[in-house]
Amino acid sequence: MLEKWFRLSEKGTTAWTEAMAGLTTFLTMAYIIFVNPAVLSKDFAGNPTGLSSDAAMTATCISAAIATILMGLYARYPIAQAPGMGENFFFVTVIMALSAMGFAEPWRTALGIVFISGILFLLLSLFKFRKILIDAVSPSLKNGIAAGIGLFIAFIGLRNGGVIQEAPGTLLRFNGNLLDTDLLVFFFGLLMTTVLFARRVRGAIIWGILLSAALSLAAGKIHFEGVLGLPADNAVFSLDIRSALNFSLLPFIVVFLFMDLFDTMGTMIGVGEQMGIVKNNTLPDADRILLSDAVGTVAGACTGTSTVTSFIESAVGVEYGGRTGLTSVVTGLLFLLALFFTPVVGMVGRYAPITAPALVVVGAMIARNIRKIEWDDYSEAIPAFLVLAGIPLSYSIHDGLAMGFIAYPVIKLLSGKRKEANWLTILVALLFVLRYLFVKV
Repeated sequence: MLEKWFRLSEKGTTAWTEAMAGLTTFLTMAYIIFVNPAVLSKDFAGNPTGLSSDAAMTATCISAAIATILMGLYARYPIAQAPGMGENFFFVTVIMALSAMGFAEPWRTALGIVFISGILFLLLSLFKFRKILIDAVSPSLKNGIAAGIGLFIAFIGLRNGGVIQEAPGTLLRFNGNLLDTDLLVFFFGLLMTTVLFARRVRGAIIWGILLSAALSLAAGKIHFEGVLGLPADNAVFSLDIRSALNFSLLPFIVVFLFMDLFDTMGTMIGVGEQMGIVKNNTLPDADRILLSDAVGTVAGACTGTSTVTSFIESAVGVEYGGRTGLTSVVTGLLFLLALFFTPVVGMVGRYAPITAPALVVVGAMIARNIRKIEWDDYSEAIPAFLVLAGIPLSYSIHDGLAMGFIAYPVIKLLSGKRKEANWLTILVALLFVLRYLFVKV
C-alpha cells in the first residue's frame, strides 16, 4: 500500500528511510511545541494574552499533525508544517493592538483574523494563483531564495547553539567561552555529524542528535522528568470570526496573508531545490503543496494557534533521505504522539544545542545553490543576492524575499530587459511596496 501510494521505489527510497527522515524532521522542529506556547501565552510586557500555555501547546501539536499529514497524503511531499516563528510574534502584536482598540477578548478575535487570512489563502490556492506566481520566479531568484534559507537555517543553528550572541555596538558577537557547556554540546554534535557525513554514514544527522542528547544527559543539561503527560487545556473552536470581520482589521488580515504566502513559497522552493526536483523553473505539484499549507492555516486557527506554515526544518529530513509524503505522515503522527509524551519531547526540544548542529549542517548543504545563480548577468545576480543576504540579515524569509522581489522588475526595466519582467513580478513588487508603505509592522 505504501509503495503504491508514495511510489517509494520510483523515488529511490524505502519505508525505513522515510520513517527515519520523518523522525529527524520532527526532532529538529520539536522546539516549536514548547516555544510557541511560551510566545502566545504572554504579551511582550509579560502579561497573559488570555490564551493559556497548555491550550497553545495542544493547538500546536494538533494543527501541526493535521497540516503535515495532509501534506504527506495529498501533496506527497516531505514538507512538515507547524505554527510559524515570526507569525506567532505578530499574532501577539495583534492581540495587544486589539486590546488597545477595546476588543473584549482580543485573542479570540486574533484567531478569527488568522482564520480569515487562511480562507483567502485557500481561495488563492484553489485558483492556482500562487502556483502561477512561483512558476514566474526566475531560476536565479529561486536559487537565491534557497541559498538565503540555507544561511538562515545555519544562523538559527549558531544562535541556538550559543555560538553567536547579541552584543552592544556590534549587534552580534562570537561567544569565546569555549568551556561553556552549551558550546561543548553544540560543537560535539557538529563535529560528530560532520565526520559521519564525511564518512558517508547513513543517518548522520539523527546520530548526531542522539549523541548530543547523550552528552547533554551526562552533563546534567537535560533530565528525565517522566514519560507520560498531557496538556491540561485547549482552545479548540474558540475563534471569534464575527468580530474579526471589522473593516479596520483588514491590514492585519493582509499581513498574515503575506507572511504565510511568502514564507511558504520560500520554504517549498528551498526544499524543492534541495531535493533536485525543480525542472524547467517549475516545481511539480506545487498547487497541492500550497493547498495543503492553506488548509493547515485554517486548521490552526480552529484549534487555537497562530498561522500554520511550512517549516524550513523540513530540509533536515530531506537531507537524511526523505523523498515522499511518507516522511511528512511520520512527522505528523509524531506531533500527535508528542501530546502524550510531553516530558520526553521536552527533554530534547527544550535544550536547543542538541538540534542546533543539524541546522548548521543542513544550512551548509542548501547554501550550495549559490553556484546556480547567473552571476554574469547583474540584472539576475543582484536581486538574487539581495534575497540570499536579506533573509538571514533581516531574520525573516518574507522580508528577505521583499528585497529581491522589489528590486527585480525595477532593475530589469531600467536595464532594457522589459520582457523578462513579467506582469506578475511587477504586481508582487507593487504589493510589497504598498505593504511597507501602509502597514507599519
